[in-house]
Amino acid sequence: MKKIAVFASGNGSNFQSVIDAIKAGKLAAEIGLVVCDKEEAFVLERAKAEQVEAFSFSPKNYPSKEAFEMEILEKLRERDIEFIVLAGYMRLIGPTLLQAYSHRMVNIHPSLLPAFPGKDAIGQAFQARVKLTGVTIHYVDEGMDTGPIIAQRAVPVLDDDTRETLQTRIQETEHEMYPAVLAELFQK
Repeated sequence: MKKIAVFASGNGSNFQSVIDAIKAGKLAAEIGLVVCDKEEAFVLERAKAEQVEAFSFSPKNYPSKEAFEMEILEKLRERDIEFIVLAGYMRLIGPTLLQAYSHRMVNIHPSLLPAFPGKDAIGQAFQARVKLTGVTIHYVDEGMDTGPIIAQRAVPVLDDDTRETLQTRIQETEHEMYPAVLAELFQK
């Protein structure tokens, strides 16, 4: 069983899908820590409800990215975290964590990378009027959504889609796909 940390910045719906898969016996993992860079994020409420320890911080209270990543790294090591799962964590990972968790950190992104990297990928796809977008799970590297791709799944953009209906279908895909891909990764 892998001991993992989930990093999130917002609602935490992918955190919830991972913990639900663990409770259902579909994912052999234990979430040892939730890391959040927004002290008011709803993911912290989800973690509390699931009795998962959380570390929230405000990056502006640190002199540098290296300083807050060193504190995160210390907390990960104290809990023997083996693998990091990014689930809507809206910050680039720096060298401190990248070196410590090389090839043991994955991210989920709401587009078919390399298309629409970065923030608001769903909005970017909607604005571009593409007929197909989707979900990508990839290893994390120093770039923005540039790491090696592990899995992708297409989501069609329907003629009558609004940004909200498209987002709902992409999130449904994420919530089914992320735990399944993690389960496969953890068997290796």
